[in-house]
Amino acid sequence: MKSDLKPDVCVVGLGYIGLPTAAIVARAGCKVRGIDVSRHVVDTINRGEIHIEEVDLDGLVQGVVARGLLSASTEIAPADVFIIAVPTPFDANHAPDISYVLAAGEAVASVLKAGDTVILESTSPVGTTEQLRDLIAARRPDLKCPGLTAETPDVSIAYCPERVLPGKILEELTNNDRSIGGITPRCARKALAFYKRFVRGTCVTTDARSAEMTKLVENAYRDVNIAFANELSMVADTMGLDVWEVIRLANRHPRVNILTPGPGVGGHCIAVDPWFIVHGAPEQTPLIRTARGVNDGKIHHVIAQAEALIAAHPQARVACLGLAFKANIDDFRESPARLVAVTLARKFGDRIAVVEPYAAELPKEFDGTAASLIDIDTALETSDILIVLVDHDAFKAVPLAERAHKLVYDTRGIWLDQPRASAEVSAEPLKLVG
Repeated sequence: MKSDLKPDVCVVGLGYIGLPTAAIVARAGCKVRGIDVSRHVVDTINRGEIHIEEVDLDGLVQGVVARGLLSASTEIAPADVFIIAVPTPFDANHAPDISYVLAAGEAVASVLKAGDTVILESTSPVGTTEQLRDLIAARRPDLKCPGLTAETPDVSIAYCPERVLPGKILEELTNNDRSIGGITPRCARKALAFYKRFVRGTCVTTDARSAEMTKLVENAYRDVNIAFANELSMVADTMGLDVWEVIRLANRHPRVNILTPGPGVGGHCIAVDPWFIVHGAPEQTPLIRTARGVNDGKIHHVIAQAEALIAAHPQARVACLGLAFKANIDDFRESPARLVAVTLARKFGDRIAVVEPYAAELPKEFDGTAASLIDIDTALETSDILIVLVDHDAFKAVPLAERAHKLVYDTRGIWLDQPRASAEVSAEPLKLVG
């Protein structure tokens, strides 16, 4: 990396993390080339536009593209710093798939030169950064790689995961602390010097394997705690209790902080990352595995509750509120709301409508279901049953007067003022709390 000049940067993968990262690095004055396999994504960014929904990202991308600091391409090019931010899904057996990381590594290896720094940001199983290093070493025997030479290595390789909240990605990429794990301490220092160009939070250096595990642990911790709340909500359903009231009272204890239950857990982090730990140590992770089972099981509990409510009112029209995995974003990855809604649509057909303010059309899996996409006003005018699956602000803003005479299944607890009534009294408002 050039010591006295701002480095040229290449970001491989322009999705929910890669594009905001590329834009923030460009805002810091570095010339950034973003790489993506999608021609649509590349063309959209080169017009100064964005293909994802994220607060303030559109203006930032427009500005750095106009200044010539950010461009996109489908082809890799030489740079001083390479950031890999590609997906790491899992297969049907929950085994992590790092093929996208390795493919990105192949591309980077083809243009790598002495002095470059390679940083993996993709959430990865422990040991992935070392696998990336080994791939680079095999493809480029002319370069001395860290940990494989007794001499000073030619390149630096590190791991630095993001820890951001959708809807606040730009703010948190800048202000949150970062764990930077190097293959060697020298690698970590090289990556640290780069991140300090645009990160205001504290950057802590460690080894690559510890940084990889830290990312997985953060999301597994969240998953386990959400599982307690979701399991409690199912217990409350069985006992006829209001789970929101129980949680509110329990949280008055100075050392208790029960999280908010929902219809399950979604997104590409909390719903995925715990499996990477389980896969790495299956005999030592009964709690993490069980939490995953509880949160996935909550989805089926919600489906069963919703189906019973709809079946009990055979003439009622139903609106499912939300498809995203969390509030106020357009990210539907691993979304429990999406699974609930499409399952109901497949069973009840055109009785089901979906309200999702962050979607222009229903996802492909709704094809053939006869379900429709409507807005919240239409839902309030035409629907008899409202099933709250996402706590979008647009839904929270609906006053009691507009929903008091609806049958409501509120899986997010956004309408705690809704009158309660027995499920057997169909003429009265109903609130299922779960």
